[in-house]
Amino acid sequence: MDLGKKLREALAKLTNRPYVDENDVKALIKDLQRVLISSDVSVKLVFELSKRIEQKALRAEKLQALTLKEHVMTVVYDELVSLMGKTYQPRLDKHKILVCGLFGAGKTTTCAKIAHYYKTKGLSVALVAADIDRPAAQEQLEQLAKSVGSAFYTVKGEKNAAAIVLDSLKKIKEEVIIVDSAGRSAFDESLVGELRSIASALKPDENYLVISGDMGQVAGKQAMEFNSAVPLSGVIVTKMDGSGKGGGALSAVAASGSKIAFVGIGEKVNDFEVYSSEKFVGRLLGVPDFEGLMEKIKEISQQQEQDTQPAEMDKLTIENFYQQLKSVKKLGPLGNVFSMLGAVDVPKDMVQQSEQKLGKYEAMINSMTKAEKKDAYIIKASPTRIARIAKGSGVSEKEVKEFLSQFEKMEKMMGKFKNDRGFRKKMEKMMSGMPKDMKIG
Repeated sequence: MDLGKKLREALAKLTNRPYVDENDVKALIKDLQRVLISSDVSVKLVFELSKRIEQKALRAEKLQALTLKEHVMTVVYDELVSLMGKTYQPRLDKHKILVCGLFGAGKTTTCAKIAHYYKTKGLSVALVAADIDRPAAQEQLEQLAKSVGSAFYTVKGEKNAAAIVLDSLKKIKEEVIIVDSAGRSAFDESLVGELRSIASALKPDENYLVISGDMGQVAGKQAMEFNSAVPLSGVIVTKMDGSGKGGGALSAVAASGSKIAFVGIGEKVNDFEVYSSEKFVGRLLGVPDFEGLMEKIKEISQQQEQDTQPAEMDKLTIENFYQQLKSVKKLGPLGNVFSMLGAVDVPKDMVQQSEQKLGKYEAMINSMTKAEKKDAYIIKASPTRIARIAKGSGVSEKEVKEFLSQFEKMEKMMGKFKNDRGFRKKMEKMMSGMPKDMKIG
């Protein structure tokens, strides 16, 4: 079930009314109850939430500047944020991390994502493979370490996880140490014993539990079990997306007293972010997260190699268009980007079509020569070049021609923006007229 969509539909019934009274508020609360319970949020938590919303919406004093409708929307937002836990503040200094969890939660991949996160913050990182149970777990982490540019340590053939940790600690010079431990199909005494032995050797500053966002209320019980073995500093929830299907897991973890530290929102190493209940609820309700989007763009800009000189950007070529295309891809799945912009209800087939089109554009550009990337006209004027590019990229000649036509329109638009002061002023006026912040409701 798409929790975000159902919440927005419930709230739209209220916001679309010209006038709101007490009966409308109670009807909204019933709709919220149905949506949250069907999304695997604990019934107890839902009814506690309902009572607080009713009390604050109808009985608490509202600000004079707000209408009842705006007041109710603000209360709903605040209470959902409270339900989903507190925003996390990770430490950004030298420290040691133990990562634990059951099979299938994405623990090893999450270790690489944590490493990538700290590397983007300017810290050196070491990954330690202490999973001695799962076949090829050490090899998988070694490959992931190479992909994110972090150091890697383990002792091949060693059957004692604590011994691997002790040996690695003698060699590690990096600032952040991340240890991947073994998982189990269930929480049992052998897992508890191994985790405690690793913790005794490592003396971690942070213990993170990795759980899957699709497990619902069970997440709370699992957090409490692991916390009894090694005191948790945070929970990392994987397999989250813009639909908010992990609402049940997040609320259950928050109710257990554990903090949600990070969330995984995709398969790539940068599809990972510090947990913010405000941003999560905001995305569910369709409130734009411009701050989050700007953070991603800034991170990409800092990492990106400057292959083109500023002077070359005065003219749009397929070559520098390709650089921009790669930057867009680094932002993550288009669905998540749309969500950050507040456009959460863009049809999935439209998003998929857009991603497929970007993929085809990239394949076409990779099939072009350097000269063709610098001058699109020589392609357009040559049927043989079009045929070669189509064959090399696995698309039709018609699709290559469509790409060239779209590129020509972009080129003209850029030229018009640069050279036509009147057009530029119209665009700037339109942009300045956009609201600086987005209110709920």
